[in-house]
This record gives sequence, C-alpha cells and structure tokens, in this order.
Amino acid sequence: MRELGIGLIGTGFMGRAHALAFRNVSAVFELPLKLKLAALADADPQRARQCAEAWGFDGAHSDWQLLIDDPKVNLIAITTPNHLHYPMAMAALAAGKPVYCEKPLAVSLEQANAMRLAAKTAGVVTRVGYNYQHNPMIGLARELIQNGELGDLISFQGEFSEDFMADAASPWSWRCDAAHAGGALADLGSHLLAMARYLVGDVEAVCADTQTVHRQRPAAAGSQEQRSIAVDDQVHALLRFANGARGTFSSSWLKHGYKNHLSFEISGTKGTLAFDQERLNELRLFRAGQDGFQRLLAGPNLPGYAAFSPAAGHQLGYNELKTLEVHDLVMALAGLSQGGTDFEQAWEIERLATAIRLAADEARWVRLEEV
Repeated sequence: MRELGIGLIGTGFMGRAHALAFRNVSAVFELPLKLKLAALADADPQRARQCAEAWGFDGAHSDWQLLIDDPKVNLIAITTPNHLHYPMAMAALAAGKPVYCEKPLAVSLEQANAMRLAAKTAGVVTRVGYNYQHNPMIGLARELIQNGELGDLISFQGEFSEDFMADAASPWSWRCDAAHAGGALADLGSHLLAMARYLVGDVEAVCADTQTVHRQRPAAAGSQEQRSIAVDDQVHALLRFANGARGTFSSSWLKHGYKNHLSFEISGTKGTLAFDQERLNELRLFRAGQDGFQRLLAGPNLPGYAAFSPAAGHQLGYNELKTLEVHDLVMALAGLSQGGTDFEQAWEIERLATAIRLAADEARWVRLEEV
C-alpha cells in the first residue's frame, strides 16, 4: 500500500479539524492509501512543535515553504487565513504536490483563476473545504432533486447566518480586512453559494446589496483603540439560475441566536425540500398532495453514515463531515473518486461571489459572463 505523507499548514480551528479528519479517516474507512502525518507548519515555532506532538505529526516547521519542500510530504493541506491560500497553493502546485485548501479559494478572482490554471498545468488533485456538501443528507437532497421528486425546480431560498460578530465590541481580526477576503460573504456566504450551485445548478445573473453595520471595532480585546471596518457584515442577493429557477441568498455574521444557520428551501412543481445545518441529520420533504412535511432522518442507508454508526438517529457532526471530505480526497488521490470541490469548481464559486460584490457596488443586475 502506497504511503501518503500529509503536510498541514495552520494550527487554528480548521487546522485541528483537518488533523482530526486525517487521523479518523483511516479508522473509519478501508483506504487504498496509507496515511502518514508527516509534518505540520505554523509561524510560531513553539506552537508548531506543540501541535505536531499533540496531533501526531512526525515533524514541525515554522516556515511553510520548508514543509512544501519536505520530501516526506506528498499532500499539502492549507488551513491558514485567506490571503495566504494563494502563495501557499501556488508553491505546492509548482512542486507538483496535490493541494487541499480551505475556502474561500483566494482573496480575488484573479488569484483564483491563476490557481485553477496552475492546477491544470500541474495535473494534480486539488480540493477545497466545502465540507457541508459531504453531509449524507445533502447527498440525499441532491438525489431527490435529480430523480425528479420536486419536479421542475422553480425557487431556492438560502441563508447562512451566525452571530459571532454581532457584538460591536467584538475585536478586529483578519476577517475584517477586505484585502484578506474578509466579510460575511467570503466567510459564510461562500458555503451557501457552493451549496446552491451543487443542488440547483449554475447561476446566470445576480442582483445584490451589502452592508457594513459596525464600521469600527476595537483593535484588540479590551483595547480603546478603534479600527475602521470596510467589509460586509451582511449581504442579500437575488439569483437567476441557468435552469430557469429563481433564488434568494442572504448571509450575516450579526444575526443573534444563530450559530451555524446554513439553511435552504428548494421548491419545484411537485414539492419542497428544506434543510438547516443546525439540524444537520434531518431533511424536511413536502410532496404535492401531502398534508404536511415529511421528516427524513439520517441513517445507515445513506452513503457515508454507516461508516460511523450502524443505527439511525445517532447523529453525525461537523468533524464527521470533515472526515467524509477527507475520504473523498483520499479516494480521488487513488483515482477512485470524483467527489468534492476542486480548484476549477471553487473558481466558479469565486466568480459568483465576485458578481455579487459587483452587483452591490453598481446597484444593477450582473450576468456571470461579465466577470
């Protein structure tokens, strides 16, 4: 069995999530490759060493380029702030190594385009961390739609809201920096755009509005110094899909009471399908002629679920979705799967986000072919 050396860059929330997924996937699935946690990189050398030891990596680097150059590393996993995705991914692709990068792909459409073209030239597997699509219930939703259970699709209503920036006293972070692709659209909305495209299809045109509600935030926790904010706190958009369906899209990180409210309703000529990530093991399905919505519960009959539990109702969680994403990645590296979002598809998501920003800036409908 060929060994795959994993190189992880970043030790924050997503770095830990990736480390867990790489460790768990071998225990959950029969894999065609043997995974080796080869090296971890963080700009803080002490944290790099501590996390490498705690998470089971053989080596640690304080320079991410050294990790990419490490001959024991065959796959580069990038979990850093958004503005670092481009230089790290481009260096990895130049070295001929597959890349697993967190979303959004880049801080500009120009960078995203360069990354997808470099991936084509390198001829290696790429994947981007749109892990919510790997939920077995989302797979079921896609199957129901493609099998015609909803009839012809006519509408998509989607929202991804959280409240972690609702307090105006929440301090400034890199997420508040426009140059780092900050804002609710990049941080949250990109997941919803990916979901809309995955379930409904390509978007042809958009009209949008964005708003910065809190225009200043403390420079740091407890600081009296204020920093100006230019990124969007909330965004609303209208969508026209290529198949004729219409849609609404909204994303906010100010919405009190919501923690992971990636939700949608998709309606067709025969029924409606509804989902909320805060209840990620359920779908609600209404078929024309029924008296009400039917509750569909996740269980071992769905692909991926049984690997974690043999019984329905025992629930998968966020880290299981990340493990399912890594499983698809490993299978793709072995030439056995096409599942997951690659750099080409992630570039399409960035095109859609760019169109929304342009539509908001110019207060008009923007066709995707314009960007």
